[in-house]
Amino acid sequence: MSEPRPARVVALWCPDWPAIAAAAAADLPPTAPVAVISSNRVVACSAPARAAGVRRGLRRREAQARCPDLYVAQDDPGRDARLFEPVAAAIDATAPGVEVLRPGLVVLAARGVVRWFGSEEAAAERLIDEVAATGVECQVGIADELFTAVLAARHARLVPPGGDEEFLAPLSISEICLEPSLAAPERVDLVDLLKRLGLRTIGA
Repeated sequence: MSEPRPARVVALWCPDWPAIAAAAAADLPPTAPVAVISSNRVVACSAPARAAGVRRGLRRREAQARCPDLYVAQDDPGRDARLFEPVAAAIDATAPGVEVLRPGLVVLAARGVVRWFGSEEAAAERLIDEVAATGVECQVGIADELFTAVLAARHARLVPPGGDEEFLAPLSISEICLEPSLAAPERVDLVDLLKRLGLRTIGA
């Protein structure tokens, strides 16, 4: 008797959502370099800001020194959630049963949406198109487990059934603490310890 196949998970990730939301709230163009600050440090930034050398963790003054045109916004979870509502609604209209892990990241069971659109590839393309219609870019990941699906979305990968371990193995150990909705703050200290022990990848 064969083992039942695990329920697949779809994750949909909108990169740099706090920075995208801050730019939208300020009516800035997509080309504007934007950084979101909390406790005087950058917690999110847009692609144009990264191109100018801005990185998460930088102090506000250092970020502004690297990018004099930088628009700085305070961290505002309420703003992020409010502006994400139309995006979440568009996804839910296409694939009911969406769970918002945080503004900018949603997950849902793959079974229904895949059955409706015929394949995982077709479902991913349709979800990306629905989000794009709201004026937002996103990436989709699909995998057997929630954590793997979220990391797969960051890499825009559809992991084949049974392939979670193979996908995760070569990734940097730092990726286990990238997603705040799935990682406790103390996991950063764990990653630092593992690196000092010589473990550089998730597989290791």
